[in-house]
Amino acid sequence: MASKKIAIVVGSLRMGSYSGKLAKVMSQLAEGKLDMEVVEIRDLPLYDQDIDTETPPAAYTAFRERIRAADGVLFITPEYNRSIPGALKNAIDVGSRPYGKAAWSGKPCAIVSQSPGALGGFGANHHLRQTLPFLNMPAMPAPEAYLGGIADKFDGEHLKDESLRAFLQTFVDTFAAWVERHAG
Repeated sequence: MASKKIAIVVGSLRMGSYSGKLAKVMSQLAEGKLDMEVVEIRDLPLYDQDIDTETPPAAYTAFRERIRAADGVLFITPEYNRSIPGALKNAIDVGSRPYGKAAWSGKPCAIVSQSPGALGGFGANHHLRQTLPFLNMPAMPAPEAYLGGIADKFDGEHLKDESLRAFLQTFVDTFAAWVERHAG
């Protein structure tokens, strides 16, 4: 299987977030199968069609180019109020424009959601999943990743939960096959 380029979109802006830590772990687990790189959403201005003209903000253009250059997308997100964080929704909106030229279109994707609570970001995962058909993104159906109790899984930056590491390895391996099958 050839190594495919994957854009990781982390839904949390917080430095040291669990989503960011998971992105690092999953990138390591993917070595030799997928070339994963975080595409930062922190500096994206709120989507505003009035400024998305023939010369859109440089941050919009750079973000769209990085998503277009990827063979697939891995979303890793916390849950905020039973939904996705506003910054992630904004990134989705920025990448979906201009109409008919969405950077997301045709990109195979997968979702990992997490929370310190027991539900593991179930609401965020499913809200994000609802947008993917409109974005023309084939979403990996299984394994689903709702990672509850995430605060107890790390010791600083180190993932200490070996059963979670094994699950994430299975997830990454399945995602690599999904991308290989669905990437344009």
